[in-house]
Amino acid sequence: MNREGPILVEGPVEVVGDDGTTARSDRFVVAICTCRRSRAYPWCDTSHRRRKHAGPSGAPSGGRQPQRGEEEPRP
Repeated sequence: MNREGPILVEGPVEVVGDDGTTARSDRFVVAICTCRRSRAYPWCDTSHRRRKHAGPSGAPSGGRQPQRGEEEPRP
């Protein structure tokens, strides 16, 4: 597991939220969001990739910001 990425689970999957709502997927493999930035929560929409990681001072690390539709480069 990666703290900044999803958990991959073999489907079908049923997820029960804290409020009792149920989300179901019949896909063969499902990516469950662990960062809570997904607009499709509890399913991962790769929103974790667009976040800049904070450097030692708490400020975003150097480099240019990704443009719309462009993924953040991987280290």
